[in-house]
Amino acid sequence: MRTINRRQFLRLGGGLLGAAAASTVMGRAILKPTTVVEATGGLGQATPDLHFAATDGWIHLPEDAPVPPYHPDNLAPPLLTTYIFGFRNVSGLGTQQIFAQKMKAQLTAPIWWLTEEQDFTLKVTNLGLQMRPDLVDSHTVHFHGFRNAIPIFDGEPHSSVGVPISRDLTYFYRPHDPGTYLMHCHFEETEHVHMGMVGIVYIRPALGPNYVYNDPSTYFDREFTMTLNEVWTISHWCDSHVQLPEWTDYNPEFYLLNGRCWPDTILPPGGGTDVDTGDLIPPPGYPELQYQPISSLVTCNAGDRVLLRFVNLGYVEQTMSLTGIQMRVVGRDATLLRGRNGSDLTYMTDSALIGPGESLDAIFTAPNVTPPVGADYVTYLLYNRNYVRQNNGGGPGFGGQMTEIRVYPAGTLPPQTAPNT
Repeated sequence: MRTINRRQFLRLGGGLLGAAAASTVMGRAILKPTTVVEATGGLGQATPDLHFAATDGWIHLPEDAPVPPYHPDNLAPPLLTTYIFGFRNVSGLGTQQIFAQKMKAQLTAPIWWLTEEQDFTLKVTNLGLQMRPDLVDSHTVHFHGFRNAIPIFDGEPHSSVGVPISRDLTYFYRPHDPGTYLMHCHFEETEHVHMGMVGIVYIRPALGPNYVYNDPSTYFDREFTMTLNEVWTISHWCDSHVQLPEWTDYNPEFYLLNGRCWPDTILPPGGGTDVDTGDLIPPPGYPELQYQPISSLVTCNAGDRVLLRFVNLGYVEQTMSLTGIQMRVVGRDATLLRGRNGSDLTYMTDSALIGPGESLDAIFTAPNVTPPVGADYVTYLLYNRNYVRQNNGGGPGFGGQMTEIRVYPAGTLPPQTAPNT
């Protein structure tokens, strides 16, 4: 509390400058955490394990129920209807190819996973927003629920860093807790999450890639991810038309599974990445779904144990029901359902309740089937049991969060080689 004179003040200032200079010079040797050093190249990796680009773009939602003037958006290119923000997998592309993906965002983000106790790096490049150059927004990847994030890699911008336009950041993870997680941009999160910067990420256990957790009871033969979110067309239109929505009026018209509405949910997946242009290859025969490449169709053989990884990255609670088959819920929020004394807390149900920001792991055993004459499989439905959400923009017929589970006779399908195939 004692006062200081001008000379003492200047001496103090000089000391602070010296300390700042010393921290700059000695930072690499003394001040930098070991794990950050590893993330910047100490792992001996020439390239990251995965490379995402963050940008804006357009997708297609069913047009049988227009919501004028917001849907379809009058600024949308042919075949497309709705403006989004999103991520793209640009791993292995050259710099020119990567920056050519501006305005080619994907909904939802690519599926990705890590393995327990194996280091992983994710590089994120911010390409900016072509439709909104006035928005100089940074982007982040927030690994929602991840327990071991170093603060600078957590993605929550108040305690970490965002990625400015035309810059990139390599995130470093050392995962210890298997299970299903969520990922989303945490910069201006109300807007960026709803605009489409969402996806699923999971950690495979040390026990093996065909287990959800380090417990033999969680074995599965096939896995399918189900990312749930919704679209309030007014907010997407406002972003493309340089307007501000009133978020307290939130009232979505479209409910999506993996970025699509029924009946598009059961259409084929995208064809991967064009090696020449770096752009996404649309599903065969469906060019309007070029930037919604993840199918929600579930296919399996009788007797298969099928894992459904649900994540809810919307703003409303959802309940997904499975007709004719019981599923066992084995985990919630990346946690195996076991009591403190090891008691089994898993349960059988035909309806899975998933709140906003939650994940749920459910396994069902495909029943023995005898397909009808002329058919190759028997169909079961997985759908949102809230019938108000079983339409597209209030239009006629079914829509929204619904897909099919097609069960083939035992031995028909070959082993699964990737999720959602």
